[in-house]
Amino acid sequence: MTLARTWSVGLVGVQGAMVEIEVDLSSAVPQVVLVGLPDAVVRQSVDRVRAAITNAGASWPQRRITIGLSPASMPKQGSGFDLALAVGILAAARTVPAAAVEDLVLLGELGLDGSVRGIRGVLPSVLAAVRAGHGQVVVAPANADEASLVTGIEVLAPPTLTALVDHLTGGDRLHPHARGPLPPPKPGPDLGDVVGQASGRRAVEVAAAGGHHLFLTGPPGAGKTMLAERLPGLLPSLDDEAALEVTAIHSIAGTLPVGAPLITRPTFESPHHSASLAALVGGGSGQIRPGAVCRAHLGVLFLDEAPEFPRSVLDTLRQPLEKGQVTIQRAAGSATFPCRAQLVLAANPCPCASAAGDTACTCSALERRRYQSRLSGPLLDRIDLRVDLPPVTRATWLDGLGTPEPTATVAGRVATARAAAAERLRGSELSLNAHVPGRLLRDRWPIPRTALTLVERALERGAISVRGFDRVLRVAWTLSDLAGRTVPGADEVAEALGMRLQRAAA
Repeated sequence: MTLARTWSVGLVGVQGAMVEIEVDLSSAVPQVVLVGLPDAVVRQSVDRVRAAITNAGASWPQRRITIGLSPASMPKQGSGFDLALAVGILAAARTVPAAAVEDLVLLGELGLDGSVRGIRGVLPSVLAAVRAGHGQVVVAPANADEASLVTGIEVLAPPTLTALVDHLTGGDRLHPHARGPLPPPKPGPDLGDVVGQASGRRAVEVAAAGGHHLFLTGPPGAGKTMLAERLPGLLPSLDDEAALEVTAIHSIAGTLPVGAPLITRPTFESPHHSASLAALVGGGSGQIRPGAVCRAHLGVLFLDEAPEFPRSVLDTLRQPLEKGQVTIQRAAGSATFPCRAQLVLAANPCPCASAAGDTACTCSALERRRYQSRLSGPLLDRIDLRVDLPPVTRATWLDGLGTPEPTATVAGRVATARAAAAERLRGSELSLNAHVPGRLLRDRWPIPRTALTLVERALERGAISVRGFDRVLRVAWTLSDLAGRTVPGADEVAEALGMRLQRAAA
């Protein structure tokens, strides 16, 4: 009996979990027995591995091969175990030294010709290997730059199984992969392209400064999509920890930009209104994958033509928006993904979507109410800023052909406001006004009662809810930070209330 061990990594949400690969060869009828909750892809890997080993010039053992994937209670999914299974079998057959692979972590899919192909989720897998104390990982050349983002581990990137066998048997040695400099992020659309729409530009700036959700309404061509697309450019770059977290999500989703292994700028996700629940929030058959709201973590999720989304799909966003994470339950297990995204909704004021606005609208009052009611009250109650954009007239367009403020100028004010908020919130494990709980906001950073007259009246007459009251206070603090004030005054509270009631009064 011959036994060999090696390692690979499985994925649970955005976390990697070490998987020990044990291969036993025994004298019995030749067959392969795979145990440890493998899915269909892992089971099919036996045929890929057999062809890859044969085409790599090695011999397939004509014995009973028992492969155990441990921990046995964790489902194993995907093709990323191919390389580990092949090396484990070769080590058990003594084609490669068993001692050389017992601490080696292998991640990659095998082609029938023995080529090593890239897989999803390499970054969280390598992070898990480092936490488990492993010092060397083998990945496909396509994943080498991504794997080398993690410090404290040596990355090998053989192009073929033959090259890896030569390395393990003392032949041609593989050199540790050295990642080149990261390419600079591509510049996004500039806010200076937006003509007019002073209220929309102000709302986008406030949303960026405080991390607030935003709802834009207006006729076609008013600039809703342009403003939403320029919001990520106003947000600060991701720090190292946040960049790795966002990159890990996109690695699992398979949406990492080509040639850019590390995401350093806030992302922008804009799913079509026909997107399913799984596409928006996450899920799918087999391995649970992150949806658009998760891929927009620390970035912007833009839902254009929001009333056209199924109401049930939109309402699933309510809990993730509050908690900043989403847990997807399945019979075989669950997965939790972070989703601290800024939500931007855009909608036409009515079904006819007249470009001239109310003056040319042909919809009845009932049709307008039905259309607007597709967005539920509980969802809208979680939106801090609601802004109506008027049609861009010829005069406004001509006046705006001068020099509108570019993204860089507005982003400078946003950075200053965020720094002021972070200084005030120091010690509370919070950094953005939009995330401050209402009770903490009222007890630790109270606004003078003399400045709250308007918002208290709105609460008394039912124009806003208690949740809405707290959200007005959060926006008021953001406006105060932008104005360089230490405490919001009546003007900031009035502007914050106006930004919340504008859509409700339309």
